[in-house]
Amino acid sequence: MPQQSAAPAQPRAIFITGASSGIGEALAVFYSSQGARLGLSGRKAQALQALNERLGGRHVCYPLDVTDAAAVQAAANDFMARCGVPDIVIASAGVSVGTLSEYPEDLPAFRQVMDTNVYGMAATFSAFIPAMREAGGPRRLCGMASVAGIRGLPGAEAYSASKAAVIAYLESLRLELKPHGIAVVTIAPGYISTPMTAHNPYRMPFLLPADEAARRFARTIDNGSSYRVIPWPMAIVAKCLRLLPNALYDRLFLRAPRKPRQPLSG
Repeated sequence: MPQQSAAPAQPRAIFITGASSGIGEALAVFYSSQGARLGLSGRKAQALQALNERLGGRHVCYPLDVTDAAAVQAAANDFMARCGVPDIVIASAGVSVGTLSEYPEDLPAFRQVMDTNVYGMAATFSAFIPAMREAGGPRRLCGMASVAGIRGLPGAEAYSASKAAVIAYLESLRLELKPHGIAVVTIAPGYISTPMTAHNPYRMPFLLPADEAARRFARTIDNGSSYRVIPWPMAIVAKCLRLLPNALYDRLFLRAPRKPRQPLSG
C-alpha cells in the first residue's frame, strides 16, 4: 500500500478552479509566488487573463464553467500535456445566494448552487484522478467546503446544503484515494473577505483577509490535513454548533440575519 509522505515545498504544477476571484484568486497569487506553474480556471475570461498578466503571464488560463464536465476534462488534458500531472488540484469554484424553498422562482438558483458547488467539484476531481493515481503520490486534492455546511443556516438553504454535501463527498473520496497515495483535504473556511461575502448585510466574526486565508489554506494543503476549519476561532464555534441540541440551536439561530435573495447570473 503506498504511504503518504510530505508534499514538495514548491509544487511543480497546480490546477485551481474559481481562480477568477475570491479564494481561488488569492491561492493563485500565493502559489505563483512560490514558483508553481498554474492552471487557472474560472468563468470570467477577462479576469483570468488579467490575473495571469499580473502574475507574469507564465500560467495557463481555462475560461469554463465547472458544471461542464467535458470542458473541465479538456482543460485537464491540456494542462497535463503542458505541465504534467498536477501535484495539487484545488476545487474552489463556488456560488452563494440566499434561497427560500417557499418561492418557486428560487429553484433555479438552488439548482445552480448545488450544480456548481457539488457537481462542479466532482467533475474537477474526476478529470484528474486517473492520471494522479497512475503517476503515484504524494499528490493532493483540496475541496473548499464552509462552516455553513456544519449546521443549516436560515435563508441559506441551497448554500448550506451544498457545503454539507461537499463535506460528506470529500470524506468519501478521502477513504477511496488514501490507498493510492492521494490525500484529500477538506477546508471549511469561516468568513473570508471576498466578493462573495462583500454584500452580506450582517457582522461577520473572525473575518479573514483573502491573502492571509490563502497562506493558511496552502499550509493545510501541504500538510495533507484531512479536515480543517480556518480561521481557528471559527473552528471552536463549529465544534460548539455540532454539539448544540436542535431546540437550543433553533432558539439561537431562528432570527439570525439572512443572505439576500437575488438571481444568479448564467
